[in-house]
Amino acid sequence: MKYYFYLLSLILVSNFGFAQKSDTVYINPKNIQVADLNDGKSVYLVYYRQHKEATRTMTQFWTRAVKRKTENGKTLIEVYQSWEDKDSIVHTAKSLCDAQTFKPLFHESWWKVRGKNSTSVYNYETKQATIDGNDALKDTSTKGKQLMVGFLKAADAYHLNWHLDLEVFSILPLSFHKTYAIPFYEAGYKEPENIFYTVSGEDQLTGNDNQPIACWVLTHESPGNKEIFWISKKTKEVLKLEQEVNGKMYRYKIKLGFSD
Repeated sequence: MKYYFYLLSLILVSNFGFAQKSDTVYINPKNIQVADLNDGKSVYLVYYRQHKEATRTMTQFWTRAVKRKTENGKTLIEVYQSWEDKDSIVHTAKSLCDAQTFKPLFHESWWKVRGKNSTSVYNYETKQATIDGNDALKDTSTKGKQLMVGFLKAADAYHLNWHLDLEVFSILPLSFHKTYAIPFYEAGYKEPENIFYTVSGEDQLTGNDNQPIACWVLTHESPGNKEIFWISKKTKEVLKLEQEVNGKMYRYKIKLGFSD
């Protein structure tokens, strides 16, 4: 009997070790699965909680519209975002990506908090950038120079638009216990870098009519930040995010079942 339990313990330890092993997949134009991206409009409910049982606060609705189009003989994917709070639009963004690799070609954004005429435009093909109508490449401040160095590096390298993270997660070659190094870049910030996300498990969410939805669980952690995404195995859509910020606040994104 002791020998049986000894063998059982070895098996359990062995299986646990195997389950914990995670191979890293570096995302590139050859393994990104752009064909899996769904066209159409999605709406996400976004809100915060002070703790998991607290009242929802800072509620917003994020609309994201994906469509494939052709411009100047080139097939593109356009993603348009509009974020609303309780009484106004607070952010819009238009992003164009290569239809085969999802590499960013153009990104234009506006934020209400920065003012009515505050628009940033980044054209990766022409290597031009404007902020509030001014040529960003002529910004001689230390910060301005650093940001433009990052932009020019991004223009010359394969990267993915971090502002389109929900769409990017839909086109990853997801598999159990794989870690994905995604070359993310947020327009106007530091240069591209690999951000690591791991498929840490599987789970089920309950959809309309109490239908179970099989999901991959994708996780990411950095100092003061932990994110857990639920991604439908069938449709590849991100259905839910739960984010813990500094152990003091939680942010949620929930994909709504219908959009107007």
